[in-house]
Formats: sequence, structure tokens, C-alpha cells
Amino acid sequence: MKVHHLNCGTMLPRGGSLLDGQPGLFRRATLVCHCLLIETTEGLVLVDTGFGTQGVARPAEWLGRAFLAGISPQTLAEETAVAQIRALGLDPADVRHIVTTHLDVDHAGGLADFPNAVVHLRTKERDMATSPGNLAEKNRYRAIQFQHRPLWSTYDEAGEEWFGFQAVRPLKGLPPEILLVPLAGHTHGHSGVAVRSGDGWLLHAGDSYFFHGQLDPAHPHCPRGLTVFQAAMQMDRRARLDNVARLQELAREHQDQVSIFSAHSPVELQALRRVSQ
Repeated sequence: MKVHHLNCGTMLPRGGSLLDGQPGLFRRATLVCHCLLIETTEGLVLVDTGFGTQGVARPAEWLGRAFLAGISPQTLAEETAVAQIRALGLDPADVRHIVTTHLDVDHAGGLADFPNAVVHLRTKERDMATSPGNLAEKNRYRAIQFQHRPLWSTYDEAGEEWFGFQAVRPLKGLPPEILLVPLAGHTHGHSGVAVRSGDGWLLHAGDSYFFHGQLDPAHPHCPRGLTVFQAAMQMDRRARLDNVARLQELAREHQDQVSIFSAHSPVELQALRRVSQ
């Protein structure tokens, strides 16, 4: 399988060093929406989708005014998954499957661009997004992004073990080299997505952590602003912290077998693009 590392949405929030750890407080930090495009014999597979074409065409309605004000996304047509697939000489209509880490606006905004693709995720995440049980859930997810009635394929906790994690396997219609790995905390139904390529395993950890330094084997660290943001956005604090600890252990003990990355780190995106070239 060939794996492409895409940035399907750049965000420029205020906060500088509080968000990216680089010098300078009074500037904008840079965050990305790291998605994967996987070429398989069954067609193309996307892992997360970024903002999507509607996020570019009508950002306030599609992404929400609060998201625009707080995160300052760049809504660029050339960063949409559709545009990048075409730029690779591939056909967006060949995207047969989408595997989502979760359904926050910056991860699910492009689902409607692929209405015939099967969307794989945990049952709890689908239920919270489409039938929110409280105000926090209702405010978090954008119902407009699901009005096209995605072709959901949902999974519960049962599954085989993968490096100590309980993985859901197999995903219907997908090769066994793609796994959904429960990583609750950021949302109750949040998942990682493990992909086995020729160079070992990739683990897209979604928003289970945000900063590359959090998995530093010698000195785990995170800028103060991102630490606060992760806590503010979490739905289950204990589960999130437990999973960060497990990811740190995985990075420390199996770094020769698994490359772990989060959804929003430009440092990790650039490093994996260099390796995959």
C-alpha cells in the first residue's frame, strides 16, 4: 500500500510559543490537519478529511463561527482532500472508504465530498455526533456536516490486541493492514488509526495528543497553551491521560516498529513526508 501524508487544513491561532513552543508570544502559531491517503487494491482510503470543500465555500456555516474566531483556519481550495487527490493524478471518486479518528469539524468536514465512501468509526462517536445527548455534544459537532447521510460502518470495543491496545479488526471491506484503535478521552468515541506499510506501522493518533514533544522518550513536554486546550476539549480526562501514557510507552519501547503522529503537529507531518519521499 502506498501512503500519502496530506495537510487538509492549516490553522493559525494566536498564541505563538504557548502553542508551538517556538520563540515569540505575540504571533500566530501554525497547526495542520494531518490526513492520510492510502492507495489499496480496493481503491483509495482516507484517514480523516480536514475542512472539505464546503469549509472553503461557506466556512462560517460549515465550520462554525466559534471555530473560525478561536482557531483562525485558512480555508484554501488547494488544501482540500479533493484537490490534493487530483494533484496526485488520482480520482476523488475512487475514495471507497474513510476511516475517522473522530467527528470534530476539522476532521469530518470533508465527509460530504465523498458521499459514496463508507465511513468507519466507533459506534459511540457516530451516536454522539448524530444524536447529541447534551449541550456540550451538540455544540461540539456540526450537524450540517452529516446531512448527506454518510454510509456509516460502526464498531464497538471488541477486537484483537495490537501492541497492548485493543484494536477493532478487521474493518469491513478494508485490508487487514488498516486498524481502528480505541483512544478515548478527547471524545468518548475517539480512535487512532494504525496502518501497516512497507516500512512498519503508522499510528495516526488523532487528537489524543497535540504536540510532538509529548511523546519525547527522555523528556515529555507540551507548551502551556496546548496543555490547557487539550484539557478544555477533553470529554474524559482519565481516559485521555491514560492513553497519552500508553502512547508514550509505545513510542519509547517500539519506536523501531511504529511511527506515531498526531493530527495537528506540523513537525510530525514534515518529518513523515521526508521519510515517505
